[in-house]
Amino acid sequence: MSTAHLRYTIIGAGHGGKAMAAHLALMGVEVRLYNRTHKHIEALKARGGITLETEDCGVGEFGELALVTSNMQEAVAKTDVIMVVVPASAHRDVAELLAPHLQDGQIIVLNPGRTLGAVEFRKVLRDHNCAAKVVVAEAQTFIFAARSDGPAQARILRVKDAVPLAALPSKDTQYVLDALSSTYPQFIDGGNVLQTGLDNVGAIFHPTISLLNAGWIEATGGNF
Repeated sequence: MSTAHLRYTIIGAGHGGKAMAAHLALMGVEVRLYNRTHKHIEALKARGGITLETEDCGVGEFGELALVTSNMQEAVAKTDVIMVVVPASAHRDVAELLAPHLQDGQIIVLNPGRTLGAVEFRKVLRDHNCAAKVVVAEAQTFIFAARSDGPAQARILRVKDAVPLAALPSKDTQYVLDALSSTYPQFIDGGNVLQTGLDNVGAIFHPTISLLNAGWIEATGGNF
């Protein structure tokens, strides 16, 4: 995969999703933003982008988006990287919606995984007979401290210096790091998804989800 002009899709138009979409757009990346509830993105769609404020700039800059949609098929068609920015409780729903529309070579990153999310994601794709050859990875935590200041506004309060990331299986981790390096050099090798999933307070805050996902580890064949 050529990493020079990767196309990104952001799944989730909450605080983090809007910040990530705008940040990428301002770097010159082609970005699509998906949200399941259309009403939540009406203002974004009307404006065609997001105004982003950062810690370095007191004046908001407008990040133009290639597409704002509640249609998953068009959101991920001909895209290279799918950044899932939703609560852990929504990982299963997103995987189910994505399964019929994924294409070979796409990279999916959970931002963050935290609760062994990559394990659950892989299992759901398999259970829904997803035949596409994709790479699933998860970040240990979200790369930004961000908040939403309005329906089409976002603010990044801080960018974290280093965020561990691991793919499932872990042999694909370096491939993901290399692919994302031009946009997210902050991602570093997180070892494996047991480390990114359990070496994090998210597993404590969401014990039920973590335990259920741990019960599905056999679906990976122990190949972390």
